[in-house]
Amino acid sequence: MSFDDLRDRLTATGARLRAAVPLAELTTLRVGGPATVAECESTEALVATVRELDAAGIPVLLLAGGSNLLIGDDGFEGVVVRIATTGVELTGDAVLAEAGANWDAVVAATVEAGFGGLECLSGIPGSAGATPVQNVGAYGVEVANSLRRVRLLDRASGEIRWVEPGELGFGYRTSVLKHSDAAVVLAVEFGLRADGSSAPLGYRELANALGAPEGESRPAAEVRAAVLRLRADKGMVLDPDDHDTWSAGSFFTNPIVADENVAAVRAAIASHLGADVAVPTFPAAGGVKFSAGWLIERAGFAKGFPGDGSPARLSTKHTLALTNRGAATATDLVTLARTVRQGVAERFGITLEPEPVTVGVSL
Repeated sequence: MSFDDLRDRLTATGARLRAAVPLAELTTLRVGGPATVAECESTEALVATVRELDAAGIPVLLLAGGSNLLIGDDGFEGVVVRIATTGVELTGDAVLAEAGANWDAVVAATVEAGFGGLECLSGIPGSAGATPVQNVGAYGVEVANSLRRVRLLDRASGEIRWVEPGELGFGYRTSVLKHSDAAVVLAVEFGLRADGSSAPLGYRELANALGAPEGESRPAAEVRAAVLRLRADKGMVLDPDDHDTWSAGSFFTNPIVADENVAAVRAAIASHLGADVAVPTFPAAGGVKFSAGWLIERAGFAKGFPGDGSPARLSTKHTLALTNRGAATATDLVTLARTVRQGVAERFGITLEPEPVTVGVSL
């Protein structure tokens, strides 16, 4: 189908079509080759556009904030549907956000209106619709803790319906929606704490920053401010002038080691670092969660690795973030990710799993 024919068909859906758009402009890693982009500013346009493309058998890549994507240098063969819906509505003790709404703006709106519950998720880049896909979490809170329902378009049946959290198979940084093209998130609804208090503090670093014991609550605005300070110190709040924030956030998830393998991992750590080293771990379903950032640094990859002059480097503030220093390609970032992952595996016997969704590249 020619671009002109495609433009005519998608104009009828309410989408705005652009050709040869560098996807680096639409991702926080600022890498990615060219693609045809259909921008949808309403839910109606989004639904109609996806249905039209699916009926025509044209590959679709859904993109909103672009904060959890690593797209290859060759771009995408098909149509990138840019979700640009931005509506946010506070009703009673809940917030309803369209999928393309800026996530931190959603959190800010709830706090400014006197509600609590989402403040620990402040400063996370990306869109509201992406949060249930990967069960976004930070500072002891996950999206699954307060999500009430998700509005989905079933691409096979064309049905639109609200889905309860129990149907989404939430796990650590994942859900049934991740790595699946079966559905499109159209909107999300979260329950809020009407008294303006935060979720109970479940993360020691945050509790210490607030001078509060773990398990207590504090005013949501106070917690949000502390979270933003902590994230900024780690280069985890977007800043166009700071290359440490040209990233996809934490590139690797904290690995969960099955109970039967924990002793072997601890032995590997002891053999390289000494038997007395304190290893940060956390309880997890079916095993023990290790700190990916700690493992990366102890495997010999310091902040800023591999050093000045490299287009792709670990953040100078946080070893868990892979960053674009201004001229990196997707290939540069993949090479760095492979080097780090292989180094950790060789030293400690743990294979780190990437958190971003990859398109046109493989680790």
